[in-house]
Amino acid sequence: MLPLPPQEPGHWLVALAINAVLIALAQRVPLLTSSGWAHAGLLGTLLWGSLGWRGWLAVVLYLALGSLVTRIGFRRKQQQGLAEARGGRRGPENVWGSALVGTVLALLVPLAPLAGRGLLLAGFAASFSAKLGDTFGSEIGKRWGRRTLLITSLRPVPAGTEGAVSLEGTAASLAGSALMALVMLALDLLSGWRDWLLVSLVGLVATLLESLIGATLQRRSALLTNEVVNGLQTLLAALLAMLLLPWLAPPIG
Repeated sequence: MLPLPPQEPGHWLVALAINAVLIALAQRVPLLTSSGWAHAGLLGTLLWGSLGWRGWLAVVLYLALGSLVTRIGFRRKQQQGLAEARGGRRGPENVWGSALVGTVLALLVPLAPLAGRGLLLAGFAASFSAKLGDTFGSEIGKRWGRRTLLITSLRPVPAGTEGAVSLEGTAASLAGSALMALVMLALDLLSGWRDWLLVSLVGLVATLLESLIGATLQRRSALLTNEVVNGLQTLLAALLAMLLLPWLAPPIG
């Protein structure tokens, strides 16, 4: 089980100081906008304070992997009008659209009884695995997807259409989800390979559900922005992982 840091004021002040220094040094790295970096500092403080350096590092690696895959074939995606805005830099809305659910779960872990921490950590891991799977599927699907189909009707649609899927993108989603789950396992945020497999598959399912939402509800409501849909995807992934994990646990006694 993940060793939790002491929940006392001194620890939180250290978390704030460490993240303030790191964000100040990272400002020139073209991953986030200026306001995005400020919000990333708050996110990092909350994660370090609640889960320690392991939870913090997991999300740093999530950000790095997501930004790396976004840069793959970026020039061509720009020419096709499929590239992320702002040169691929993420803003505050992207930070919290991806991380709000995971952050809430991280804050709940130190408050939960020992028996419930594994469930919350599985939800935490699943939320970021689903989001990285979504990023891998979207970016690789737009670049290398040979045939893009609308998930509801399976009719061909242009790459980048809300709710569009491709074989290549779906495979990339599974790979991205499994990779993020592996990071979580290596950092002791998941208990074993059973949890890794569950989180990997849940990440893929949540990504497909996100495509379904994009093809149906998002088209009909201006309130369902990409960031809101991202939040829904991570919430679905976390809930699925926390609901299914007890079913896979071996019986006690």
